[in-house]
Amino acid sequence: MRARAGLSALAPLFLVSLATVGYEIALTRTFAVAKWSEYGYWVISIVLAGFALSGVVMALARDRFARHGAAWLAWLPVGLIAAAALGYHLVAINPFNPLQLQNPATFADQLWNIAGYYAGLLPFFFLSGLYISLCFVLNDQDVGRVYGFDLTGAGMGALATLGLMALVHPFRLVPCLLLPLAAAALFARVRRRAVLGAALAALLGGEALLLFGAHAQFNDFKAIYAPLHVPDSQVVSQITSPRGLYMLLDDFTERVDTDISNNAGMLGLSGPPETFGLYRDGNRLAALPKAAAEAPYAGATLAALPYELRPHGRVLLAGASGGFRIAEARALGAADILALEPEPVLRGALRQGLGPSPAVAGAAISQVSPIAASRAGGGWDIIDIAPDFLDAAEANASAFAAEAIATYLQALAPGGIISIPVSIREFPAYAVRVLATVRQGLLRAGITDVPAHVLVYRSAWNVRVLVSNAPFDAGRIAVAKRFCDDRSFDISYYPGIDVVAARASIYNDLPAVSFEAGEVTSGDGPHDAIADEALAVLRGDPTASGAAFNLAPITYDRPSFYAVLRLSQLGTILNRLEILPQAEIGPLVNLAVLAQAVVIALLVLAVPLLGGRRFRDAGTERVGAARAALYFATLGLGFLAIEIFLIERASFYLNDRTTAFALVLTGMLIFSGLGSMLAGRFAGRERLGVAIAGGVVLAWCAALLLGLQDFMLATLDLPFAARAAVVLALLAPASVALGLPFPLGLSRMGHGGFLPWAWGLNGAFSVVATPLANLIAITSGYDRVLLLALLLYAVAVVSCPSSRQKDLQWSPSAVP
Repeated sequence: MRARAGLSALAPLFLVSLATVGYEIALTRTFAVAKWSEYGYWVISIVLAGFALSGVVMALARDRFARHGAAWLAWLPVGLIAAAALGYHLVAINPFNPLQLQNPATFADQLWNIAGYYAGLLPFFFLSGLYISLCFVLNDQDVGRVYGFDLTGAGMGALATLGLMALVHPFRLVPCLLLPLAAAALFARVRRRAVLGAALAALLGGEALLLFGAHAQFNDFKAIYAPLHVPDSQVVSQITSPRGLYMLLDDFTERVDTDISNNAGMLGLSGPPETFGLYRDGNRLAALPKAAAEAPYAGATLAALPYELRPHGRVLLAGASGGFRIAEARALGAADILALEPEPVLRGALRQGLGPSPAVAGAAISQVSPIAASRAGGGWDIIDIAPDFLDAAEANASAFAAEAIATYLQALAPGGIISIPVSIREFPAYAVRVLATVRQGLLRAGITDVPAHVLVYRSAWNVRVLVSNAPFDAGRIAVAKRFCDDRSFDISYYPGIDVVAARASIYNDLPAVSFEAGEVTSGDGPHDAIADEALAVLRGDPTASGAAFNLAPITYDRPSFYAVLRLSQLGTILNRLEILPQAEIGPLVNLAVLAQAVVIALLVLAVPLLGGRRFRDAGTERVGAARAALYFATLGLGFLAIEIFLIERASFYLNDRTTAFALVLTGMLIFSGLGSMLAGRFAGRERLGVAIAGGVVLAWCAALLLGLQDFMLATLDLPFAARAAVVLALLAPASVALGLPFPLGLSRMGHGGFLPWAWGLNGAFSVVATPLANLIAITSGYDRVLLLALLLYAVAVVSCPSSRQKDLQWSPSAVP
């Protein structure tokens, strides 16, 4: 039996894993800034595809790699430096345009550009996978420690890269990550001088290419592109952060981003003032004031009606829109204002100002979510959600859930109003889905006469849904009608509305559109597609939109606000691809990645057939390939399913997706790495170790399914740091257990081709896991994702190989 792997063998593995995960995160940031973040899914698929294919190659040519193992480990970091630099350069110059991918006339060229991403990035991840799998092969008597260094290196890579984002522009992350790859070359055991010279040359060449070569740029479909290129446009402030690249622009196109009546002049009200424009990753985030924020235009805005219905009230603002929502509420007569701004840069701009933009006065400002604020105290006359609150941060989607609406209703003073914004610029179906969610929220609050408690009004592009804990009586309806008539807004629903009669006085035509046919289906004359369905939705009756779109209520378990497309109608969706909004692209990208992942998984599954005698005779006590395939496939699927579930739940709990991602990813990797190092304690008792670890994971999953939501809500008022500590405490025991089954299974695979095959198999089904879990979450909820993980680990426990491969006699020429 060979000696345990020493630090000199595992330290470079730690560095390679660190750089690999850091490179992956840097690529996703590049996609988010220069392209669309939805296409970052493809980066993840390339990563794991490279790992899976490296396992295939290592399994089929294992002896050749093992005979020259020390040389491969010495030279691979050199190749990784070159592949990382060249691959990122190719990403930067790739002209991929997502909008053209949605156009039937131009999509073919974009498919070639996507192929270019694969050609540029796959070599790095393939070589990285070779390095890691070779470490397993050369140290197969100590796979627990090898896997531990791999996972802890990956965890520290994620943590280090997220830290770098606070200091370095997203397009400058990769040059920093070449350094740990160069450091890995310092541990070369053969031809050390030549390897170090080649590593230094590759490092200098790579840094020169990345620092002085072509850089990624904002694509022309980004919101920032046009204002950035108008005459005299200036970037007056910039912040680099793990949450994004923030840029404050001064240009003549920037105005307050709110829906104002065309009748403002007739009402004697001024238009919106000039502002600075704040952008995150090239997407418009908010307008910031150039001077003290004032809102003389407030009475002409769509959001003003609740302030006429509840004058001089206490107002809870969810989102401050750069401070202008505070100014508008003050101008509309609010007596007391609490402004909630969970987005940290926006919150800092309100309190201290940002660049030349001054701080905003006139309201208390808090970072808590509207859900937490509503649970903490009541008596609010108006709970007003800003129109840009949904898109200010991913975690804000939960504020629109049915459970959240029920919480708001309980926090209102008698007769108080919730004001919910919906954009209908893309699909009117979003407003109908919000009505379905409102219905569920009212029922949860114990209000059964749902239609009496809702009023809906709109402009041409936006809707406001008003929800009250008291019925809308004739007096309040009369005020709403006068308000809308004065401003040329339309009332789409109020209790007792005559939809047919109301059509005679519609200001903003909103005809019904058939998504399937791609054409307007209504006849001549003005129409209001929301009015046609509002009452039926509030009663819970089926509607025409419900047949074409997914109008299931938004919930804490299914918080995806924009997921209204039915993937069962994929043919229709593809035929209408050119009109899909960006927010609806994510599920389609997941489907594409899933299709690719299945192909890769089938390829890896076929390796024992391709390997022939090597796999049939790998030891005298044969481990069944089918059983091994089931075991490692379920581990790959289950681990990623748990990770995705935890990121989503932590995002809700912390009200901050970036911190949630950082805590869950680094915590799971590091704790799992520590757990894998315990695998040696189960030498000769691997099945017992798998059973214990599996039992812990199963019990933990069951406990979370039964009580996590109630626990989070009960502790939502804890300080942020305390909640972050709770997240780590919750994931730690399961993560330690999750680190055991993989190395314990590998230790039973012997010296043959089964070991690298199992590594590749785990990677291949990890490719499948990410898009599959995302699709399940969108369609069925995150609890179903965790339930799937529970079932997968139960299968893994019973499919663990029952007997260990007998050691073969082999002597590689150089083993570190």
